Amino acid sequence: MTKLSVNINKVATLRNARGGNVPDVVKVALDCEKFGAEGITVHPRPDERHITRADVYALRPLLKTEFNMEGYPSPDFIDLVLRVKPHQVTLVPDSPDQITSNSGWDTKTNFDFLSEVLDEFNNAGIRTSVFVSADIEMVEYAAKAGTDRVELYTEPYATEYIHNPEKAVLPFVEAAKVARSMGMGLNAGHDLSLVNLNFLYKNIPWMDEVSIGHALISDALYLGLEKTIHEYKNCLR
Repeated sequence: MTKLSVNINKVATLRNARGGNVPDVVKVALDCEKFGAEGITVHPRPDERHITRADVYALRPLLKTEFNMEGYPSPDFIDLVLRVKPHQVTLVPDSPDQITSNSGWDTKTNFDFLSEVLDEFNNAGIRTSVFVSADIEMVEYAAKAGTDRVELYTEPYATEYIHNPEKAVLPFVEAAKVARSMGMGLNAGHDLSLVNLNFLYKNIPWMDEVSIGHALISDALYLGLEKTIHEYKNCLR
């Protein structure tokens, strides 16, 4: 079964736009679990423009499903992860000022750096995932660096899906097969939606997890959070 992890960054963005605690990020996360999500994802950035360090500490003891923290492995991020000990940490190559993730790691060029960081997290008993493009060499070097999983960066799939679904999914299927052959788990995320998720799942049914935030929270404005989560879970069947 492919699990649905809800990225709640956009909920925190809305809260921070006004100040105060509306919407309540912790309550939304707990409601996502109650409505059927199997995990919660957060990306605490250095400027705390959405998820804050305080959010991370507040969420950890209350969540009953899987807690996934993603971010660039700066010293501050590494320290936060080791203190909080989420179930999974996903390493992304974002610079601090990026609006959102827009590429996977060059795992060959950054091999030594990633290996060192992954060793630290693995030794702490935290499952690791590395954000990569659907590039076989990048997947192979991620495996050599010692990650437990890779997360495929699916924005190119989502963009091409509108024009040619079969062409769009092909490199992701090939990358997913390589990941599986090398004994890694497989996640996917970025620009997945009710439009394109089921086709990806049908072609790569062995995915462990998809992490979805922007589209899911946007859909919830029209459908409501509970119905939206049910619709996304239906795409994973």
